Amino acid sequence: MSDLQKYLAKRKEVDTDFADNYDEGYQSFKFGVLLKEARKNAGLTQLDLASKLHTQKSAISRIENHSEDVKLSTLERFASALGKKLEIHLV
Repeated sequence: MSDLQKYLAKRKEVDTDFADNYDEGYQSFKFGVLLKEARKNAGLTQLDLASKLHTQKSAISRIENHSEDVKLSTLERFASALGKKLEIHLV
């Protein structure tokens, strides 16, 4: 177990608010990272993608860094601009 994992486990034990919100926050963060990596793998900058989506670079940054409040239609357009298809799975 890494130092970070030890810290998180201990923090979750003593801080119920942190424990309650950690998993949801982590999933949002992870999703934003996946979007950013997909854009980079497509060879696009935030400005390039913004141009394809007819929006501002700041909107792309917001999606990648604060992905907890993004419309499904926006994600579909994001994926399409990267030549990808959006799939949603419930587990």
